[in-house]
Amino acid sequence: MEKLVLNVVGMTCGGCAKKVEGALQNLGAEAKVDLAAKTVTVEYDKKVTSANALQQAITDKGYQIIA
Repeated sequence: MEKLVLNVVGMTCGGCAKKVEGALQNLGAEAKVDLAAKTVTVEYDKKVTSANALQQAITDKGYQIIA
């Protein structure tokens, strides 16, 4: 399993967290949002999905990933 921690701008509530987590779970990843830190920790199998696909799923939901 690969682990990825992303800084995400725009998440403000539990609904936002559920949207992001759901989008990542649809790609076969496990995700945990930390609203206070504005981060998403993702564990995924790179045989199933890629870091780029995971990041795209977040941006498709209307959030911005920052370095």
